[in-house]
Amino acid sequence: MTKEMVDALDALEKEKGIKKEYVIESLEAALVAAYKRNYNQAQNVEVEFDAKKGNIHVYSVKEVVEEVADERLEVTLAQAQEKSKGYELGDHIRYEVTPKDFGRIAAQTAKQVIMQRVREAERDIIYNEYSQYEHEIIQGIVERSDNRFVYISFGKIEAVMSKNDQMPNETYNPRDRVRVYVTKVENATKGPQVFVSRTDPDLVKRLFEQEVPEIYDGTVEIVSIAREAGDRTKIAVKSDNPDVDPVGTCVGPKGARVQAVVDELSGENIDVVPYVDDPVDYIANALNPAEVIAVQFDETDKQQCMVIVPDYHLSLAIGKKGQNARLAAKLTGYKIDIKPESQVEFVDDNDQDVDIDDVENIPENNSDDNTDTTTSDSDTDQE
Repeated sequence: MTKEMVDALDALEKEKGIKKEYVIESLEAALVAAYKRNYNQAQNVEVEFDAKKGNIHVYSVKEVVEEVADERLEVTLAQAQEKSKGYELGDHIRYEVTPKDFGRIAAQTAKQVIMQRVREAERDIIYNEYSQYEHEIIQGIVERSDNRFVYISFGKIEAVMSKNDQMPNETYNPRDRVRVYVTKVENATKGPQVFVSRTDPDLVKRLFEQEVPEIYDGTVEIVSIAREAGDRTKIAVKSDNPDVDPVGTCVGPKGARVQAVVDELSGENIDVVPYVDDPVDYIANALNPAEVIAVQFDETDKQQCMVIVPDYHLSLAIGKKGQNARLAAKLTGYKIDIKPESQVEFVDDNDQDVDIDDVENIPENNSDDNTDTTTSDSDTDQE
């Protein structure tokens, strides 16, 4: 080794940000293993790298004992004191055992160690850079796709988007620019791995934060999101400022703000509903655009309720394939059973007629004129 190695380590630290001390420590450990492997030695050895001159020295470390049992590991007190009178029992002495041809082995080992550390450092740099984008939106370019993933390039790294994270109404062709939500960044053994999605509900949240300044600054809060990607999404919003209409703020002038989100999601319908503390009104808002007459909660399970709607709004409340009711249930966290007004008298748990006055009534106008009026799916029964 020569001073060229020291200069190389200095350049590596400057260009790649890899600490010289870290590389030297790894190099010394690798040289210990190389010495034992190439010279069939199993004794305690240490390798010392001169960070100024680039010289390498190999030392055999022996313990000072009264009686030697293994000459490779131990030395008598008399032998130790021949080297220095200051040695005592239990001390450790280093004897230089650097082979004459060890420079060649050291050079090969140093090259391998440096290359490995460079790869690790580059991985760490990329991981640290892209881990900052976790749970954020980032734009990339579609590279290719197979039966499992769509591969999206971000320049320094290639992200993967699984089948479940791909929108059913979208196709991803090479060189397409696409905005995706980063769900997870892992520092795997083969290098950093970025997972992205176009179906995650938080993608909608981040898009609204970009389009609606009042959401970004906290004036308007998105309380809940229920999404069936590619088809329809319901979001519940509220504001602690009485002068701010949360729904109107999100919809924007002539629907411009919500339309920008719809366009980004390839025409996915967005329903913006007002969040209220009263679960009765909240459930009614969530079922918009259907009219709700009343809500009756199950006495044994407060998270389950029956919603009564006019007969002519039953299909609207349930939605196509139950989508509207299903999204309302996800949005509010309640299990919703929808019944038409004409059948209310047959649905009491105790097989008794239910008087419409016994259930909690909804204000006449519980829908918002600014929300979309598309239909959706659900797990509820349709009578």
